[in-house]
Amino acid sequence: QVQLVESGGGLVQVAGSLRLACEASGLTFSSSTMGWFRRPPGKEREFVATITWSGGSTSYADSVKGRFTASRDDAKNTVYLQMNSLKPEDTAVYYCAAGITFLPVAHMERVGRYDYWGQGTQVTVSS
Repeated sequence: QVQLVESGGGLVQVAGSLRLACEASGLTFSSSTMGWFRRPPGKEREFVATITWSGGSTSYADSVKGRFTASRDDAKNTVYLQMNSLKPEDTAVYYCAAGITFLPVAHMERVGRYDYWGQGTQVTVSS
């Protein structure tokens, strides 16, 4: 049984930082592409970042480039999302996802490319 468990969300002030973590179990983590998505209040789920199975390639949504960084520790089966310079519009439920099909990183910005999802963690940025 595959499980993805996010942690690290919370309430932070504008310009602050948070680091989200997602620990995976039940899958071959080292060969999975890991993604981060978010659902802002009243909106659809949207792509945030992805990091390939080797950690060699990453991709980010334009809205977070230069502020967010995805990384992974295969020894811990964990993927991270470091979020800096947070803005009120970053407020959302953040989800991690695992994709087990080998695809170029550019293909991994779609929700449908992922096979497993976590339950989400709330991030609230107050102004």
